[in-house]
Amino acid sequence: MALSRDQIAMRVAQEFEDGNYVNLGIGIPTLAANYVPKHIEVMLQSENGLLGMGPYPTEDQVDADMINAGKETVTAAAGASIFDSAESFAMIRGGHVDFTVLGAFEVDVSGSIASWMIPGKLIKGMGGAMDLVAGAKNIIVTMTHADKHGNSKLLPACTLPLTGVNCITRIITDLAVLEVKDKAFHLRERAPGVDIKEIIEKTAGKLVIDGDIPEMTIN
Repeated sequence: MALSRDQIAMRVAQEFEDGNYVNLGIGIPTLAANYVPKHIEVMLQSENGLLGMGPYPTEDQVDADMINAGKETVTAAAGASIFDSAESFAMIRGGHVDFTVLGAFEVDVSGSIASWMIPGKLIKGMGGAMDLVAGAKNIIVTMTHADKHGNSKLLPACTLPLTGVNCITRIITDLAVLEVKDKAFHLRERAPGVDIKEIIEKTAGKLVIDGDIPEMTIN
């Protein structure tokens, strides 16, 4: 069975390491703030000017002035710092973000990502994604494996306007964990109960399957 949005976020959070400065993109990535493993400490950064973002607020914690880059209400963790967006982007462009998690419309076998616009549709703009793919030390994409029409989002070459080129090394979808290298998607894990045939059918780009593929551990 394909993972839910929250289950994808749980698997993403397993990638974090103690002491990381992490930026979470809009959509599924922001949910990962709720699933940071208890045994580690990470500082979540939002490009609108918050370092030390906590989990989503409960109803009695909501503060309309405390928002992330997607204008969702958030909480501030102990030791958080609030500053203007210019300083936030200086942090990103200066290479001080260890890890970023981004959503995407498409990723291709060269590690290029299209995440910011679909021609003919209303868009809000690039946001911080282009800065993040250039400045973050480690970039993971999280998304559904296919769109609502069943078309693969993992392609031989992106067809939409690019956010970044040759920058993605790991993808976590509702079906699988994949590593991008040598112009191919290398299957590393599959979602619990998902047949590898389904992953093959929904991956348009070159897919490499080497040996037995373990199921993801979702906690």
